[in-house]
Amino acid sequence: MPLSLPIAPEATKLLYENPLALLIGMLLDQQQPMEKAFSSPYVLQQRLGRDLDAHDIASRDPEELEAIFAKPPVLHRFPRAFAKRTQEMCQLLVDRYDGDAAKLWTEAKDGKDAVARVAQLPGFGKQKSQIFVALLGKQFGVELDRWREAAGEYGEEGSLRSVADITDETSLARVREYKKAMKAAAKAKG
Repeated sequence: MPLSLPIAPEATKLLYENPLALLIGMLLDQQQPMEKAFSSPYVLQQRLGRDLDAHDIASRDPEELEAIFAKPPVLHRFPRAFAKRTQEMCQLLVDRYDGDAAKLWTEAKDGKDAVARVAQLPGFGKQKSQIFVALLGKQFGVELDRWREAAGEYGEEGSLRSVADITDETSLARVREYKKAMKAAAKAKG
């Protein structure tokens, strides 16, 4: 089943057609609603006036990119920090993968290697990298050896823990409930 977030069809289409858009969406999926995070690559592309391209974003003036992120409606609730992080991520993609975001997984030996590659990106720790690999496997048909194992609990069949598991309104609500419970548990713990 395809990823089903309540976002514009054009934004969803872009996530499936442009690996960099998907990666930017995942990067922005922090401290804001998933719908906002995964629709922002489409808005960014519209504001740039061209297809999303790692070379282009990496080479832009940082202040110009910050202004693009900060233009209402902002692309992230922390536009300056996430413009910088997006640009750093694109620079790493240019330096290591010729600007091709898909090489993170198409050239990976297996799921573990893909998680390790993604974890090297700015803003991606182990958990976010595992969620991203689970998203690739569950929603985007990327078949890497042992990806479920590498994705940990996020790779489990039938889990409802992350964006990788959202296929309809019901699963979206269940993922939200899970995230809320995890936040409450972490707050009570610490």
